[in-house]
Amino acid sequence: MSAYDDLRPELVVEEDGPIRVVTLNRPESLNATNRDLHHKLAQVFTRLGEDEEARAIVITGAGRAFSAGGDFHYLDELTKDDAARRETIADARSIVTSMVACRVPVVAAVNGPAVGLGCSLVALSDISFMAESAHLADPHVAVGLVAADGGPITWPLMMSLQLAKEYAFLGDPIPAQRAAEIGLVNHVVPDSEVMAQAMACAQRLAKLPRQTLQDTKRILNLHLERAVTATLDYALTAEDRSFLSPELRANVDRFLSKQPKS
Repeated sequence: MSAYDDLRPELVVEEDGPIRVVTLNRPESLNATNRDLHHKLAQVFTRLGEDEEARAIVITGAGRAFSAGGDFHYLDELTKDDAARRETIADARSIVTSMVACRVPVVAAVNGPAVGLGCSLVALSDISFMAESAHLADPHVAVGLVAADGGPITWPLMMSLQLAKEYAFLGDPIPAQRAAEIGLVNHVVPDSEVMAQAMACAQRLAKLPRQTLQDTKRILNLHLERAVTATLDYALTAEDRSFLSPELRANVDRFLSKQPKS
């Protein structure tokens, strides 16, 4: 029995020697984030950081997507339920801060589209391998939401401010090769090799001197932590307010009206 079994089925953590493989596990919904998955993501990186045997983490998605972003049924719930929204905002904070603080290096294996929170998870990882056919996108604004835990926090440290504004405002897909060119991911690889190359990188990390690697990650992430500290409070307050926007309500209603009647 694994110490992480309570996170199933939405989040699967498997142990491969000193490597922990974290899989977003809602493949029937393209790993879109629902309340359970979001809440478990808010816990997992703190627990991984406390795992004395973990030397590297690989995060990926089950099936053909990394993550398609927020589940519209979940968004519908958040527009109507104040308590659920408060929990979600608190969990959003925890996802960002726990990934930034996690002592164990995180390698993203971006096996398919990484949208919304999926895009944020890639940006908060330390090294990213991306499938040739995959893309990133942060469409929060277009949907009617503020991207509190997304591109506006991290992207200005990774690419030019002008490009960060363009992709955050418009939400356009960023193809894999373009993502690598502008500094959002490290490597673009054939679709069939994403997991193998991410695992090979994790294995190299796991063999490095543990304390020096962790301290070096901490030094580098102090830059990211300062950016997060400066922006996160305002960003989360703005996102909370945006859940009540008429634009989001209209987009959620439009999506739900197209779903088959149960």
